[in-house]
Amino acid sequence: MAWLVLGLLGVYAASLLLLSRGEGGVGLQYLLDGRRLTLPAFVATLVTTWYGGILGIGEYAWRFGISTWLVFGVPYYIAAVAFAFLLAPRLRRSEAASIPDLLRTSYGPRAALAGGVAVYVLTIPAAYVLMLVTLLGEVTGWPVWLATVVAVGFSVAYVSMSGFRAVVRTDALQFVLMYGGFAILLPVAIGAIGGFSQLWHALPASHRAWDGGLGWQTILVWYLIALQTMVEPAFYQRVFAAKTPKVARRGVLVSVVCWLVFDFLTTFSGLAARVLLPNLSDPVAAYPALAAKLLPALPYALFMIGLFATVMSTLDSYLFLAAATVGHDLVRAPLAPAAERRRTRWGLLLSGILAAAMALIFGSVVEIWHHVGSVVTSSLLLPVVGLQLPPRFRFSEPGAVTAIVLAAATSSGWILVAEGGAYPLHMEPMFPALLVSAVCFTADLMVRRVKRSGGEMR
Repeated sequence: MAWLVLGLLGVYAASLLLLSRGEGGVGLQYLLDGRRLTLPAFVATLVTTWYGGILGIGEYAWRFGISTWLVFGVPYYIAAVAFAFLLAPRLRRSEAASIPDLLRTSYGPRAALAGGVAVYVLTIPAAYVLMLVTLLGEVTGWPVWLATVVAVGFSVAYVSMSGFRAVVRTDALQFVLMYGGFAILLPVAIGAIGGFSQLWHALPASHRAWDGGLGWQTILVWYLIALQTMVEPAFYQRVFAAKTPKVARRGVLVSVVCWLVFDFLTTFSGLAARVLLPNLSDPVAAYPALAAKLLPALPYALFMIGLFATVMSTLDSYLFLAAATVGHDLVRAPLAPAAERRRTRWGLLLSGILAAAMALIFGSVVEIWHHVGSVVTSSLLLPVVGLQLPPRFRFSEPGAVTAIVLAAATSSGWILVAEGGAYPLHMEPMFPALLVSAVCFTADLMVRRVKRSGGEMR
């Protein structure tokens, strides 16, 4: 089976290179493919990009059961629908190409720089490098260092060829592969167990509980992390690249339906792995292990390619987002489009190296999501969403910078001082960080109101 998987993997890799060929232009052509995404292309690239954490879903479903849908499904549907109606058309009508562009226009360059750093941290695809390395190790038996070099090096190589155009074109192929893989696995797994009813009754009681035995606060924090959707660079990039505001809004809504279908396939596949592989030593590998147990050679190989496609589609998207943040937002001189493309390509290499290092440091996909999501979402949420308020109710530039920095410092510190996994006051890091951001916002409004009142009195 390994040789068959390797053969199909070679065909898949060659297809990615073929689809990525060309220079991709410069400026907005390279960064956003000329703002011409149609509805099918928008849906394919958004759905695949936002669902790269496939092994993390398997890990969570194997460990915590049906709560996977309440944690990684429902809150993201709600946030995405809110984004579609409240933000998407308005964002597309702007001339911005990134979140820091929005911050620069409304607050100023220092806020754009602080926001750019936060966006960069969020887009370094460490979790997806970890998952791809796990898959490569499963198929090839390569040591971790070799799998990491190959995974990151290949991703950097094909994305750099034509930039965002490469991401969009390859995502169309990967959309088909990711759905096809689980459409093969789940029916076989359910058949082996004896049906959905037998699956449900075979699960431990904690896996049938709404919270997976984790408690309401742990579940709630994932709903707060889902607010990351409102400041998610992948959403903004695709909205900025959409052909029209209508395409942007409809594209997000259609994507929600697609995610719901895929969540059904992946959640129940993870539950099946828990029943059929109760002593699995590494839950991150739940899906590959289940496929190896149940599927004949060719279906197994096709399923594995589907897993690779699911992870690669997000890895390449976030690599390019991180690189574009370097080339367009963090290093802005010179402003010539050709120089910006050159900086973006160097940013791809830098981001790949950092993602590989982080993947080796953290051992859990879910842990990476939790920590990075807590820090960055809490720092960006109020300053970015606040851009939609009337000017007099927005942050000032000093207030925005202060909120971004202090919220990030608060959540980071909260994580660092945790002892044995227990946070201070038994409170998740996003709660105090969002409180700090809200205090900064309130103080900023009060200071400006006092200044206005003083000016009016004089």
